[in-house]
Amino acid sequence: MEKKYSRDEIIAKAREIALMIANTEQVEFYKRAEEQINENQKVRENIASLKSLQKQAVNFQQYGKEKALSIIEGKIEKIQTEIDAVPIVQEFKDSQGEVNDLLQLVSNTISNGVTDEIIKSTDGNVLRGETGSYVKNTTYEKL
Repeated sequence: MEKKYSRDEIIAKAREIALMIANTEQVEFYKRAEEQINENQKVRENIASLKSLQKQAVNFQQYGKEKALSIIEGKIEKIQTEIDAVPIVQEFKDSQGEVNDLLQLVSNTISNGVTDEIIKSTDGNVLRGETGSYVKNTTYEKL
């Protein structure tokens, strides 16, 4: 008989996986890139300006000031382009994407693994994604 796991055991294992992910090269690079961005005076100033302009944009949008909103959106786009032009910012965004991809991969692997194990344990059809109870209670039309 297979071992049954408690919720606490599963959470403990999830914390272990979280620690493993936090100690990957991708996360280390992400942290170094963020630190370099925070040390870059020009980028910090641009980010502060961007946040201020975004708040203004929300206000203009809320009060229906379309012309002012359009001008602010142009300024936001210009500053965003300046920020994105800094190489470390692009590297930071790339590393952020890699970390997100890794998290998504782990999540999908767990989800698919659970589904497959349920199907297998009920003598279902993994290729069709059908549990054993579905297979037993469904008649297929013969060709």
